[in-house]
Amino acid sequence: MAVELYRQYIQQLISQRAEQVSAQHRWPEYEVQTLFDTERDHYQLLYVGWRGTKRDFGCILHLDIKGGQIWIQHDGTETGIANQLVDLGVPKQDIVLAFHEPEVRQFTDFGTGNEISSVA
Repeated sequence: MAVELYRQYIQQLISQRAEQVSAQHRWPEYEVQTLFDTERDHYQLLYVGWRGTKRDFGCILHLDIKGGQIWIQHDGTETGIANQLVDLGVPKQDIVLAFHEPEVRQFTDFGTGNEISSVA
């Protein structure tokens, strides 16, 4: 049940962020896209567009759910999606800051990806 709740939280936060980026009109030449693969549990917030004659594409957020934990593969936001997930009630041990090297993760307050989650 918790995995389904994690899916909802991730989709909610990514959708909110997409709306914020679009509303700011900082990038009128870019399209902001949300990608939700709920079957394989991959979630992304992307931008795609043109800067003059140069094609531009990038990932703002990339999260996966693996083994009952939320793996933050990339976070290009100022606020940090891990903090937002904690605010929603996700235990820190169920969030893996995957953008850190595995050896460094033990020094964060979050999961390492090595533990077996009690949430399935």
